[in-house]
Amino acid sequence: MDQTPEHDLRIAHSPTTLRELAVERLRHAIITGRFTGGDRLVERTLCDQLGVSRSVVREAIRYLEAEGLVETLGRSGPVVATLDWPRARQIYDIRRLLEADAAAACARVADVVVKDRLRAALAELEAAFTDAAPQKLYAATTAFYEVIFTSAGHDIAWEIVQRLNSRISRLRALTLATTDRRISGPAHMARICAAICANAPDAAAEAVRAHLRDAADIARHLLEDQG
Repeated sequence: MDQTPEHDLRIAHSPTTLRELAVERLRHAIITGRFTGGDRLVERTLCDQLGVSRSVVREAIRYLEAEGLVETLGRSGPVVATLDWPRARQIYDIRRLLEADAAAACARVADVVVKDRLRAALAELEAAFTDAAPQKLYAATTAFYEVIFTSAGHDIAWEIVQRLNSRISRLRALTLATTDRRISGPAHMARICAAICANAPDAAAEAVRAHLRDAADIARHLLEDQG
């Protein structure tokens, strides 16, 4: 792994919590593939890259380990968790169950306020996609789903999705980088939004399933090829 000091990782200022900023930088580096599965996370090198103390790096690594982005392998120490198809399949299966159910429930209760919020979230997502800004796109996609889950009253399910969010974003980065999509991510989201706004639970659930089938199929081919 290339861990030479670079300006895009260094933290220029010292905010209240350096750990949060270090976590954000390292998370982004893993999600976008700068650090790939199996890469060792060497504390001293990361201290130089981030411009923070070893204790801050250790805290950040522990936090990312809890998110499933980092794992500790015996004498090798912390490494970037391997992204393989068996793990990815489990994530897509969980998403399919929770997101389809939430979309259907949201469609049943969606009123004018919910529909306006969802359309606004979709507009933000489409703008981020057009700007080709990965971080904004991940944030906008999360905000879109948050409207669906919270409006449906599926708060516990949303907590589960949030715990998986870093791994979901890592898979999202993988599938967005390909041109093999039959339908673009924003087009899928537009279909989900349209079904919910039409108060059509079955169509909303199926739109979610179609989106995840498409994404999972791409991820499977990419990850199996890497293996």
